[in-house]
Amino acid sequence: MGKLILANDGIDAAGKAMLEKTGFTVITNKVAQEDLAKEINQQGFKALTVRSATKVRKELIDACPGLKVIARGGVGMDNIDVEYAVSKGINVINTPAASSNSVAELVFAHLFGAVRFLYDSNRQMPLSGNEKFDELKKKYAAGSELRGKTIGIVGFGRIGQSVAKMALGLGMKVEAFDPYVAEAGIRIDIYGAEQPALVKIKTVSMDTLLRNSDFITFHVPGGQMVGREEIAIMKNKAILINTARGGVVNEKDLIEALDSGKLAHACLDVFENEPKPDSALLHHSRISLTPHIGASTNEAQERIGIELAEKLIAALS
Repeated sequence: MGKLILANDGIDAAGKAMLEKTGFTVITNKVAQEDLAKEINQQGFKALTVRSATKVRKELIDACPGLKVIARGGVGMDNIDVEYAVSKGINVINTPAASSNSVAELVFAHLFGAVRFLYDSNRQMPLSGNEKFDELKKKYAAGSELRGKTIGIVGFGRIGQSVAKMALGLGMKVEAFDPYVAEAGIRIDIYGAEQPALVKIKTVSMDTLLRNSDFITFHVPGGQMVGREEIAIMKNKAILINTARGGVVNEKDLIEALDSGKLAHACLDVFENEPKPDSALLHHSRISLTPHIGASTNEAQERIGIELAEKLIAALS
């Protein structure tokens, strides 16, 4: 039997096929968290791939001395004790390039829904569209366009730059904050054009971004960046979008700002308490919601699977 890989949170068929063609055996049967160490040791798995569900903490790493590679299908690795694994000689890899476009598109799916009240209209039309059509029409008549507005992008790596590319294509102004990026060249592919357009964006301070932006979207690996103090200096009626990690925006402070009218709306794909988000968020009338699906498109999953396979082959060969 070839080198064994446990894809505990699954892997796209294209990536699995690449690994098997190279001589690896890929097992995709889900193993419960409490049984992982026993299964890895008994079966002799050399690599463990996870997404966000499976946790790879110090205790599991210590219990599995034969493990050579931990691979995260996706970007964030907050469910893995990365530094400790590396200190034990384990190769830790992820797939940062594969899901950028899908996450960026979800940002705009939320944002379009927010500025035209689709998140609420889709709730209310089935309930009272027949009896209150004119009333609902009036309620949702004060929408706004994205063109000409300013989007603030917190975190200007691959995903943040993908968001910028789409925003520029819509005619929006882009402000970005990233302590590790001073300037980025955004190439915009235009259908039918021989050459992509190039727009250079210099990053600004977090304070400047918060003050100037109509919409603020977060693309950082984690850690609280926005609470009551940061919200206070934002534009009145700003909209926040979080597809990064739960806790980047303090949820209690967010609800307070929505209730007071300081913020117009919030768009959330991630939550502090996954998989059981705070019910106050789930039932709030001015929050649009998705269940952590930023990278969950067929295209992104195929790209993740292929990138994961390529890196695993390189690490284990």
